[in-house]
Amino acid sequence: MEKSYLKRSSKFNNFPVVEIKTEGWKVENEWEAICARLNKEISLIKGKKKRVVIETYQGVIHEELITNLKNGLDHTHFIHAEEYMLPEDEIKKLVFPDVTNDRIFGFLTRLTMGAFFDTEKVKTIQNKIGAVEEGIIVIYGSGAALLCPEPDLLVYADMARWEIQLRMRQHLVDNLGVKNRETADWMLLYKQGFFVDWRVCDRLKKQLFDQWDFVLDTNKAGRPKLVEGKAVLEGLKIASQRPFSVVPFFDPGPWGGQWMKEVCNLDPESPNYAWCFNCVPEENSLLLKFGEDVVEIPSVNLVFRHPRELLGDPVHGRFGDEFPIRFDFLDTMQGGHLSLQVHPLTEYIQEKFGMHYTQDESYYMMDAEDDAIVYLGLKEGVCPTDMMRELEEAQAGGPSFDAEKHVQTWPVKKHDHVLIPAGTVHCSGKNSMVLEISATPYIFTFKLWDWGRLGMDGKPRPINIEHGKNVIQWDRTTEWTRNNLVSRIEKIAEGDGWLEERTGLHEREFIETRRHWFTKKTEHHTRGGVHVICLVEGDEVIVESPSSAFDPFVVHYAEVFIVPASVGEYTIRPYGAGAGQKCATLRGLVRF
Repeated sequence: MEKSYLKRSSKFNNFPVVEIKTEGWKVENEWEAICARLNKEISLIKGKKKRVVIETYQGVIHEELITNLKNGLDHTHFIHAEEYMLPEDEIKKLVFPDVTNDRIFGFLTRLTMGAFFDTEKVKTIQNKIGAVEEGIIVIYGSGAALLCPEPDLLVYADMARWEIQLRMRQHLVDNLGVKNRETADWMLLYKQGFFVDWRVCDRLKKQLFDQWDFVLDTNKAGRPKLVEGKAVLEGLKIASQRPFSVVPFFDPGPWGGQWMKEVCNLDPESPNYAWCFNCVPEENSLLLKFGEDVVEIPSVNLVFRHPRELLGDPVHGRFGDEFPIRFDFLDTMQGGHLSLQVHPLTEYIQEKFGMHYTQDESYYMMDAEDDAIVYLGLKEGVCPTDMMRELEEAQAGGPSFDAEKHVQTWPVKKHDHVLIPAGTVHCSGKNSMVLEISATPYIFTFKLWDWGRLGMDGKPRPINIEHGKNVIQWDRTTEWTRNNLVSRIEKIAEGDGWLEERTGLHEREFIETRRHWFTKKTEHHTRGGVHVICLVEGDEVIVESPSSAFDPFVVHYAEVFIVPASVGEYTIRPYGAGAGQKCATLRGLVRF
């Protein structure tokens, strides 16, 4: 008999939207309507010469865009920006210091889009564009805005990073300025995107926000949408002033489980789901709803456009336009152990990878079977030399690594919370459902042992013993771990129908977590900092503004939502199917 984890029908919302209720914004669907709208706008441009820039984020499918825009747009000249970039071999040399030879890790680039272009070629095309006296000039591609800095019409073709990653896995897209989709391992495509391409495109994007005439959404291949840039900017402003959710992304993995299939309304035919990235604004999408149409944009645009309203002054002052808190799910129910791993110390991640803060994290147990455990910290008397030798021998094909010989295991149950400051050896075991709360540098996991498994692509998963041994904190043994990291829960306050508890994190970590149990309406206040919240118990709650500053926001079990710092006071109460229940939320915030 198939196991049920929810014991009721799921209301989990996989496609949350931010509704834009102001009238007048029209969304064009499909290429014919999009080109007709753009042609109309081009016809309204005064003068005989009309310059149209279509700036593209890395990851759009150029074959689709170029074919349809060339066929549908009125033009006398169609210029490809890539033709004015440096030769591919020079671009490879340019990015190599940041890309490196490592399969997984690189260095955050300081490059900007201009570095990818041949200065003389750019001057030549700019002079040619300037010399044209009559006609419609369309400049297309990444960096097109550099070739024509003052266009008469600017269309920005944006792209969410999770969709880019899916395309990379299918070898559908190239990295910036090179044609490498067919020759490169998809993980190398991703690495160059993470460390170089996306940083470069984001720096240019932020300069262009106020010039957007239109935003082109091609996140769903073959189903393009077009909306005015001012509509998107208005949507971002509205989102910065009310609770909202980004679009969760689910992914299978070699250790994946079965819990999310049922609880999160997923494809029951899929073999498993390992991850749910349900609050990673750098990679998730944000859905803006205009009437009956929904436009998908990268949620990081909200962080870039309204960092103070979203994060609050103290958090913005510390992290800039980066969202520092990540919530995600790790499902090992009827699955396997995660890889045994460790995260870099702050000084290590700064020196080796150019990140200014590290991936501290914690595991909150959404659910757990009776045999659920976490591996956390080292055993008393562990010998570093022996442990590292045995890890290296196992990786080289020798005897399987005996994790329990060196690493302490702890039984866990539903609603336990274990804390994992960087440098602590750890992993979740099978038969658990983890809400992982962490800082955002999310690819910096040094795998020490992966139980001899292959990845979903049939290849060995990368192991990072060399990095790992440089950051393991060997003094985090059983007693230290017990006293500092395992379910350090303390009551903060209580009242009629509610209880507030502090569940973490460790003093080395900048994130604080608070759990609220409640049967009645509870009052909350952002106090100048962003809140990230998950409903960890109860069917349904509603988030409301005491002053009606935002529309009521309904949240279902296991959903994650963000409350911008600008919201100030808000309330949460059981609602709908959750009315009369004892509910619980877990909230993450930055200490200041």
